[in-house]
Amino acid sequence: MATLWLLIIFGAVIALFWTSRQAAEAAKEHAQHQAEKLQVQMLSIACKQRRLGILRNGKPGIKSQFTFEFSSDGESVYYGTLYLENNRLVKADIPPYRIT
Repeated sequence: MATLWLLIIFGAVIALFWTSRQAAEAAKEHAQHQAEKLQVQMLSIACKQRRLGILRNGKPGIKSQFTFEFSSDGESVYYGTLYLENNRLVKADIPPYRIT
């Protein structure tokens, strides 16, 4: 019985890690798309918050918040925020930035 619980816990950890990596890859693609749309240079992306919750469609899933750095002139750095539910972009907060 202990072996069964150990396998279930091990499987849950692997599944959580896998979905976490999928969300990170999706966030990177969304950030690159936002940078292309704004015609700025994306510098980096980092996960700010990740938690389990009920998504907008009523199903359980992972809600993530990613912060990405971008530059419009090569000197200034601005921080945008992406809100994801699983791999889907829900909202993007882009601060005002200098256009060159």
